Amino acid sequence: MGFIPGFPGAHSQAETLDELQSNLKEVIEMLLEDGEPQLESEFVGVQQIAVA
Repeated sequence: MGFIPGFPGAHSQAETLDELQSNLKEVIEMLLEDGEPQLESEFVGVQQIAVA
């Protein structure tokens, strides 16, 4: 599961990291289609990877 900090409700799930990144990109594109989103904060980025 991934989410975009600062964008309320912007989250997605996927089986792979590549698919998750693609899904989150689509979420951002949809938010931008509705106009300039009102961000709740400024954020650089975080990525977590679990190794078995």
